[in-house]
Amino acid sequence: MLLALLLGIYVVYLIGGLIIGFPLRGLVNQIGQLTFWIAVFGMAALALNLQWGYTGLFNIGIVAFMATGVYVTAILSKPVYGSGTSAAEVGGLGLPLWIGIIGGMLAAALMGLIAALPALRLRADYLAIVTIALSEIVRFTLLSDTFSGSDVGGYRIGLGGGDGIILDYGDPLELFIKGLSWPFDLLLGQEHVLWEDVYLGAIVETAGLVITTNPKAVVDNFVYAGLLLVVMGGFYALLVRTGNSPFGRVLKAIREDEDVTNALGKNTNQFKIKSFMVGCALMGLVGILWFGTQGSVTPNTFRPRITFYIWIALIIGGSGSNTGSVLGGAIFAAFLYQGPRYFKNIVESALGDPSAPPSFGPAIAELPDVVPLLLYTLDSLRQLQLVIMGLVLVWLMHNRPEGILGHRKEIAASVPLTRPRREQSGTLAADGGDLDE
Repeated sequence: MLLALLLGIYVVYLIGGLIIGFPLRGLVNQIGQLTFWIAVFGMAALALNLQWGYTGLFNIGIVAFMATGVYVTAILSKPVYGSGTSAAEVGGLGLPLWIGIIGGMLAAALMGLIAALPALRLRADYLAIVTIALSEIVRFTLLSDTFSGSDVGGYRIGLGGGDGIILDYGDPLELFIKGLSWPFDLLLGQEHVLWEDVYLGAIVETAGLVITTNPKAVVDNFVYAGLLLVVMGGFYALLVRTGNSPFGRVLKAIREDEDVTNALGKNTNQFKIKSFMVGCALMGLVGILWFGTQGSVTPNTFRPRITFYIWIALIIGGSGSNTGSVLGGAIFAAFLYQGPRYFKNIVESALGDPSAPPSFGPAIAELPDVVPLLLYTLDSLRQLQLVIMGLVLVWLMHNRPEGILGHRKEIAASVPLTRPRREQSGTLAADGGDLDE
């Protein structure tokens, strides 16, 4: 079902681009961006599903854990800068990128523990208030000039303040390609070949693609988006296995009735803390993979809007369902997040980039001629995106609050509960009676 959905989305995007004669570079870029957003929102929805769908923990401070993962990774893996540089040019510890990624995930998990210890004694709306307050505390801390940068032992280290922080610690895609190629380098006894040469020629030249402007950037984006799909598959496998394990069954019992679960001898607070920390670590990894290739981030990047995007994706697919989480992430990315922008590009290209009225007044002044109003609406489609999302969310809450695949029946036992088959007619049961009885 997921493969059919993804294939259908790609076909729609390709047909839309081909109809208006999009150049090959534009098509490749659009498919790469679409794949990137599907993977990002799918991973984020899966991480949230562990907390809300499995355990019933209402976390609307997702951006706090994303920001923690991104900034800690930058601090650990950025090159070392000397003292005297500006606040925006703060350095780091110069550690390998893979150590920075692990450190960012651990820091996000620790942030989850700090939030969980006092907050998990609360329920429902109160936990939501605590988590969204935490996200704003993290954002304003990153904005503070106090932590923007300071000279420590002759080195400039800090968070960058309102100027943000430059993510010049290397490319995660390069780290992955080198990780795949080192066994061959060891076997052949030679130095590592430039990683872009490994696949750039193979994809661009062998496939016959004619991309004249910066082909490496196009292929990089496409390959990195494919890598994120693989990581999303790892998220999915991890959460499916977690949900089918005894640990996952306790989490679902807590979601249904915490008091009964506690009465059965389970330390529900301990299970909730573990679930919350694992989910926060995964959210930190999503933030690292999401923003790690953008070159720089600012604290205002991590506004609550991103949290609500992820919640919409989970609600569309259905909480409690891993398949639904990926499904919701794909639908949200294709039709609510990336779709309006792509539609705008298609229409503008088809109409030859028409000029729209500068404001709403001139747009309605020429009624009953609706063309200026339509052009103004098309030009304002980015701002109307939030309105469209809100309307979709309201419709879902009224008509299908469980989502597309939510609230499915699940088997609570780890062993089959079906009646054993009778091997021979007339065999006596353990109580001496016939099995037919």
